[in-house]
Amino acid sequence: MGSIKFCFVLFCFGLLFLEFFDPFFSFIWGYYTYVLWQAHYMLGLALLQKKEYTDGVKELQRALDLGRSSNPTGYMVEEIWEELSKAKYMEWELVSARRSWELSSLKETCEAALNQQCALDMSRTEESSDEAYIAHTERLKALERVFEKAAEEDKPTEVPGYLCCNITLEIFRDPVISPSGVTYERAAILEHLKKVGKFDPITREKIDPSKLVPNLAIKEAVAAYLEKHVWAYKLGC
Repeated sequence: MGSIKFCFVLFCFGLLFLEFFDPFFSFIWGYYTYVLWQAHYMLGLALLQKKEYTDGVKELQRALDLGRSSNPTGYMVEEIWEELSKAKYMEWELVSARRSWELSSLKETCEAALNQQCALDMSRTEESSDEAYIAHTERLKALERVFEKAAEEDKPTEVPGYLCCNITLEIFRDPVISPSGVTYERAAILEHLKKVGKFDPITREKIDPSKLVPNLAIKEAVAAYLEKHVWAYKLGC
């Protein structure tokens, strides 16, 4: 019986301890997170200055993830996203330019080889030179189609509408879905609810900010799209 009372007293003491020190621990954890994502952010910017884009992007992504977990609507989250977008776009520009040069060089080599083959075929054929020329022309057209297809991923196109926010008209960064089923950018819809009114800007239904839920499906779709079309970091919808 005595041990039961002791455990009960210990349990009550533990609850009081947590209630008293919880604000302190929350403050310490919040400050630690703030310092950590600031460190990743500054390191990322430093790496970008040295044109080490791959490592810089990794650090900025870590800073963005930490910033969103601690203060998803803070101005620094927007600033980190802007720097991350520019970094990924600059990295893509370098890769795209190198890939374009490689494709161009390879295309010239292939065309030269086909021209040589055509000249050789026509020199060996006396009666069907026209046929050899027609076959050569078809090969060149096929080659052109192959290289056009290879260069498609580096050509900016229109971003699909379902990946864009109706408020910002930009590709989603942190999408949330409202009770009415419409997806918005988190910062944009929260600003609307704060400054304009607590209603859905499209359906006009009343919204409580606590009812906004992360749209993980759209977030994954955006990540997959940006992975394949990095140029979309810079373009609007």
